[in-house]
Amino acid sequence: MGERPVGVSIGALSKFFPQQEIEGILRASGREGKRRRKLPALDLMYYLIALGLHASEGCRSVLRRILVRRGSREGEDLDRLCSDSAISQGRTRLSWQPLQALYEAVVRPIAIPSTMGAWYRRWRLVSLDGSTLDVADTKQNERAFGRPGSGRGKSGFPQLRFLTLLENGTHVLFGAELGSYRTSEAKLAKKVVARLPADALCLADRYFFSYPLWQAALMSGAALLWRMRSDLVLPKLKRLSDGSYLTKIYPSARARARDIGGIPARLITYRLGKGREEYRLLCSIMDPRKAPALQLVDLYRKRWTIETVLAELKTRLRGPRVVLRSRVPNLTRQDFWALLLAHFGVRALMHEAALEEKIEAGDLSFTHAVRTIARYLPLYVSFFPSPQEEALQVTLA
Repeated sequence: MGERPVGVSIGALSKFFPQQEIEGILRASGREGKRRRKLPALDLMYYLIALGLHASEGCRSVLRRILVRRGSREGEDLDRLCSDSAISQGRTRLSWQPLQALYEAVVRPIAIPSTMGAWYRRWRLVSLDGSTLDVADTKQNERAFGRPGSGRGKSGFPQLRFLTLLENGTHVLFGAELGSYRTSEAKLAKKVVARLPADALCLADRYFFSYPLWQAALMSGAALLWRMRSDLVLPKLKRLSDGSYLTKIYPSARARARDIGGIPARLITYRLGKGREEYRLLCSIMDPRKAPALQLVDLYRKRWTIETVLAELKTRLRGPRVVLRSRVPNLTRQDFWALLLAHFGVRALMHEAALEEKIEAGDLSFTHAVRTIARYLPLYVSFFPSPQEEALQVTLA
């Protein structure tokens, strides 16, 4: 289905980032502030989310746009509020922890039973994957995050690494964990899989599998469907009615030889067309009647949704060839969490639009939605909208 325009009531993005929630986070972190400042901490939180939507625009330009739309005076007061020093001091005081706390508090799976493309039978479809983001090329960022090598020496920019879960039906990225480029995906994944919803069916690529990670993911209560590497030994213990096999995974070859610590699972093997490569999926749903093998093979293709969503985060929201703007690690981390919050705001609004039109979220244009929301966001950054503003109609196409 092609992308289509959908009329929605945009209201305020603040409904996804409640003021009361933010004020509680600021109090708990000791950043609420007792002095009346030019840029209060609450305004800074909303402003930083706005920066996530205007990632390719300068900090001063974004703040000026917001303040002008709010009716602030032109001239000296506006220049002082939008000065580099005022913005830098405010962001430094706030740091990154309140942004991460807000992300952890509000960004979660939002699909409801009527959300199209979000479910397989009783399970919520969730994918696991990770990526990297370029950060500003400074010595401080390089020390904190590291830099990938290249055949000719160092690469262009330092990079941070992150791992995340995706709710397939809404394209919401939740449960994310941030690390340096040097941080292994396995280390990040151990924290991320603990955040799997109990009603999830988690899809993951072959490079994530390990006995400890599978075991940790099962502890969440979620069902798992992960591709397996070809070099892993998986005994075919019994053929089932749908052509899949009962198998067990073990912590080591020695444990397998002695049948110690084995975790039961289902093994699904298949080839694509006339191809010679055998693909293998490991599934924790043991009863083939609840999840037949052919359906699971078809379902696994939805794992690629997370690749698409990570691309929209990196190139459509942030902008192609745009690096995270801050030159010091604490503010770079702040940029990262603000970017994910902005992405959630866009996707939450698009989910509402998709529900209204009874279509999948993937049928809406993310790029156009970002442009539309960015255009109207300054109206809502630091206060709740009036009833007239709540009724404002825009088109997400």
